[in-house]
Amino acid sequence: MSGAKVISLSDLKHKIMRLKQVGRRIVFTNGCFDILHYGHVKYLQDARSKGDCLVVAVNSDSSIKKIKAKNRPVIGQSDRLKTVAALASVDFVVLFNENNPLRLIKALKPDVLIKGADWSKKKIIGADFVESYGGKVLTVNLVKGRSTSAIIEKIIRDFSK
Repeated sequence: MSGAKVISLSDLKHKIMRLKQVGRRIVFTNGCFDILHYGHVKYLQDARSKGDCLVVAVNSDSSIKKIKAKNRPVIGQSDRLKTVAALASVDFVVLFNENNPLRLIKALKPDVLIKGADWSKKKIIGADFVESYGGKVLTVNLVKGRSTSAIIEKIIRDFSK
């Protein structure tokens, strides 16, 4: 089932268009989702609660290397896509290679754009565009103390002795 959720942008555009025609509210978020943890799961559940269909754009391996570090991601894009798609809260997963998801946001025109509360609304990529056609830009609270970077640091600290 999760394989059916991983979709190309062109196929996703058609599916989103049909969902909007029947009044479904489309929610969009994005991220790396490297070493999936409870913070990610809760974030995606909260994002999904803001609409009828959750689209998750996942950074490609090459884009993560540019925005995070050369030794990231830990988990390759194929596995990350399938893992995110396996979550019940996620309806569609699409890969993107750019440093940010603006091209996807413009192509899909979601009703709701979501990021974690660690982002100020002014800095959310695509916020101005989404608001220009009446869409909403929302943030959801993150689970305190849960991050991929913290997990990596703990592994290095606890297992490199």
